[in-house]
Amino acid sequence: MAQPASEPSNAFDEAFLKKIEYLYIVSRKIAAGKHQAKRKTRLVGSGIDFADHRQYTPGDDVRNLDWRVYRRTEKLFLKLYEEEEDLHIYFLVDTSRSMHIGAPNKWNMARQLAAALGYIGLCNLDRVSIVPFSSAVDDRMAPTRGKAQIFKVFDFLDRCEAGDQTTLKDAFKTFVSENKRPGLAVIISDFYDPEGFDEGLDVLRYHRFEPMVIQLFDQREFEISVQGDVELVDCETGEVRQMTVTPAMMKEYKRVFREFCDELQTYCTRRQILYFRAAIQQPFEELVLKIFRAGGFLK
Repeated sequence: MAQPASEPSNAFDEAFLKKIEYLYIVSRKIAAGKHQAKRKTRLVGSGIDFADHRQYTPGDDVRNLDWRVYRRTEKLFLKLYEEEEDLHIYFLVDTSRSMHIGAPNKWNMARQLAAALGYIGLCNLDRVSIVPFSSAVDDRMAPTRGKAQIFKVFDFLDRCEAGDQTTLKDAFKTFVSENKRPGLAVIISDFYDPEGFDEGLDVLRYHRFEPMVIQLFDQREFEISVQGDVELVDCETGEVRQMTVTPAMMKEYKRVFREFCDELQTYCTRRQILYFRAAIQQPFEELVLKIFRAGGFLK
């Protein structure tokens, strides 16, 4: 839940502002080079671009009748037009306890990514919303648009507190029930859900949201090397276990970690979901540029 921060954060300082403005300029160049248009949802409505005809039924607006067609066929048809609707971009940002372990931690990277990508969306006049979650939706920044609203995004992300355990399915069920307008759903998480990630992502897809998956990990989690008698504490559930760690166990741990990452990537690839994986030790702007070059966010 978003609460007042105890002290000012330097995550969104002047240097950060300069970086995201630079990223926006680069995004425009990449988009121009690929001859891409802004991402918009095309609807049939009262716009100016002709889309199709349909047969007249009593109660329809007679001003949209196509009299040329009537002269040829002696049947009444309405002219339908296309209209553009702003893209809604939802940043589903994991606030669970595992995101806040260490310094630097995954949460700092997650909120910088949400702010940077959100800035691109705001500059493109898309509707941007921030939705922090853990076992449930913790809070919500209502959809907003316009470049100047980035400071609202900064303030909201600065006030987000750590949640509890990650439960993607429950959180995303709440999200789709509260947000009826489909759009791009950017999930930024480590995906450490004991129940798995597939059901949660399936919820979004079933309700016609377009997921984009950004998996963060800490290189220190993969390179960890401990041996002997240790006490392990689950950072999300608080469960404590005493065990003796052997070299064979550490080898198995690394194998399982790689397998978990590969399973998430395979799930996304098979369903044509954009997937990105990044260690928090790399600069956030490198990942943003990678997203641009892969075609995400600039359609």
